[in-house]
Amino acid sequence: MYESTLWWVIMAFLVSLELLTGSLHFLMLAAGAAAAGAAASMGVPQSEQLLIAAATGGLAVMAWHRRLLKRGAIDLDSYTTAGLSQLDLGEEVTVERWSSRGTALVNYRGAEWVALHHGPFVPKVGAHRIMAIETDHLVLEQA
Repeated sequence: MYESTLWWVIMAFLVSLELLTGSLHFLMLAAGAAAAGAAASMGVPQSEQLLIAAATGGLAVMAWHRRLLKRGAIDLDSYTTAGLSQLDLGEEVTVERWSSRGTALVNYRGAEWVALHHGPFVPKVGAHRIMAIETDHLVLEQA
């Protein structure tokens, strides 16, 4: 088997993981594997292929995290908290998975809601507190 074929198989595996989990990180690592596959097709030595894969994937992940940190926290003053009463603010919900777009589907009051993350950091799964309500979106922060 050619070295480039192995890199394309690794890339396909990482893309399938991204499709299963919704994590954009796997897609960025797949880009690193694709770059290494292209380098292998051009006859680059294996040690340099590994460096290309690591550098491309790693830099893509770092750029994504930098973009999220630069975005900063969502401004709560721009939310109108319409639709539910003020009593719903501060209630806790559980987030099982965040999408690559920074949204999640959560169950609250027997219905499925689209949730947005409030905060400068990468959102994590687990317990979150409702900070604001914007029509059909819940704005959450880590509890």
